[in-house]
Amino acid sequence: MAFRYSKRIGGDKGWGLNVSGSGISSSYRSKYGSIGAKGFSVRTGIPGLTFRSGWGRGKDKGISALIFLTIIAALFVVYITAVIFYNLARLLWWGVVKTYHLSLRLYYKWRERRELEQSMLLVDTEKNSR
Repeated sequence: MAFRYSKRIGGDKGWGLNVSGSGISSSYRSKYGSIGAKGFSVRTGIPGLTFRSGWGRGKDKGISALIFLTIIAALFVVYITAVIFYNLARLLWWGVVKTYHLSLRLYYKWRERRELEQSMLLVDTEKNSR
């Protein structure tokens, strides 16, 4: 059985340096997993169970990294698009509700003014008829 040494020097917001017997590398950790120069891991939500994969060796080196990063970028774009459409829908709904409330206020002011004018007209006609 071989001994392994590994030490992580934490940085700001998930970034850090990994020091091991084979050298120093950087990585980024989030609540979903980590990504570094030697590979990536994805947390499954089950304690102690993660999916780990390296970037590959030989002539296939880097293709798995490209695929993984493409998937992550696509998910990020889908997420941002969903957030933008959700906020646009909320803004549109807010505008519709505010316009409806404004039209109701204007209608009630107009109706009140019209009733006041009609009551004043009735008072004037009663004064003139005496």
